[in-house]
Parts: sequence; C-alpha cells; structure tokens
Amino acid sequence: MRNLLLLFFIAVSLGVVACQNAPRLDYAELPHVVKKRQDLKEKLLQLQPESLRSAAGQEALWLADTAYKAAAAIARYNDPILVNWLNNRAVNSRRNYRQRGLCWHYQHDLYRELRRRPLKYYELGCCLRDQGRGGEHHVVYVKAKSGKWPSILMLDAWWMSGRLVVEEAEDMEDWMDDPKCAARLNVIYPEGHKLPLEHWAMIRTGSSYGEYIYSDLPAARNTAQWKYMQKQMKKGLQARKGKPFDY
Repeated sequence: MRNLLLLFFIAVSLGVVACQNAPRLDYAELPHVVKKRQDLKEKLLQLQPESLRSAAGQEALWLADTAYKAAAAIARYNDPILVNWLNNRAVNSRRNYRQRGLCWHYQHDLYRELRRRPLKYYELGCCLRDQGRGGEHHVVYVKAKSGKWPSILMLDAWWMSGRLVVEEAEDMEDWMDDPKCAARLNVIYPEGHKLPLEHWAMIRTGSSYGEYIYSDLPAARNTAQWKYMQKQMKKGLQARKGKPFDY
C-alpha cells in the first residue's frame, strides 16, 4: 500500500509539473486547443446582439486565435518555475530570481498582444479579484463594444502557465472592473501597435513588490530592468528578423 501511495504521489507531482511548464511550440494547434479556440469564438459572438454576430465573426475569430497563441508564447518567454506560487516568490524575491511571471504581468502582456489589431465590435478591459485581501488576481476581459459590465469573458493567461483559461461572468461578486489599468495600457499599446513580445508595460525599480513604474515614464530608463528589457527586445527582433512576435 505504501508503494502504491508513493507511485500515486509521484504521478500527481509529475502531472502538476508538466501542467505548469510553459506550453510547447505547437500547443495552439493541438486538436483539443483548436476546439477551445472555436469555442471561444462562439462565446465571443454570444456577447453580440444577434444582428451583429455575422459581421463580428472575423474579429471574434482573430481574438480567439490570438488569445490562445499569445498566452502560450507569453508563458514560454516568461519561463515559469513549476507552480505559480513558487514562480511568484521567485519574481518577488529580493534577488529577483525571475524578471517576470506575476498574474498582472501576464495580464499586461496578453492585453498588449490583443491590441495589435484595431477592434470594431469588441473592447478590451482589465479586471481584478480580491483587491487588498492578499490573494489579488488580475486578468484581461473582452466585451462587446455595445455591452456593459459584467457581460464579459475573462481571459486568464497566468493560471495554467500559458494555457488560456476562459471564464464567463457568472459569479462576479469578488470581481471588479479596473478601467484605470485599461486606460493606461491603451496609451502604452495603441491599437495596431508594433511593439515586440518582449516589451513590458511596467518596470521594476526596486526589490519589493510595489516598486514598479510604467515603462514609458522617463524615470524607467534609469533602471536595470528597463535596460534588460531593451536587450531582450533587440535580441527577440533579431531572432525573428524584425517581426514583433512569432506565434
């Protein structure tokens, strides 16, 4: 019995580790993920009034495909350490064992990728759960341009380390809209922008959790992380022959 329990523990542990590693390069093209992309497209269309669903079809398709592909690419770049809580500790440590990987990093990164195309029928937003309670969580949401909160779909690239989690607005008691975050990201990432995958909306200025500033502020240029980001952007663009992303 003891050996069986040990084997069970090892199997579960390996499953957790495999799940938390960044997705493989062809993840978004796996049959079950292609199905999820199609499901997300249909859910996005359900946000629209019936009279606009046909016209919004291509935009919904682009959003669904890009969300899954970009989430996986973001995780591969962030290179998560096994489980999310451990990765967060590595990012927040005084020695900064990881440059990035917090949930709001993933939120900003996914927002950046979904701003690469002007949207006519949909609108992006940011929302958060449990603000100030110690377990705060941040995600991107999508709504119809004519829709109102909370008629949204929440897109979480962090929870499963790049395997996009889609949540419908059912129980929104603990969630709140964060329009200030979305407004600031809209300035940094205007619709149709060409900034590379390695660009970050916020830059760490110190070793503690709260020491971040927006990357477009002049003060950000004096930080070690801003200089590191510049090197990463240059390296990525060279590898992709000038293309801002490769997913």
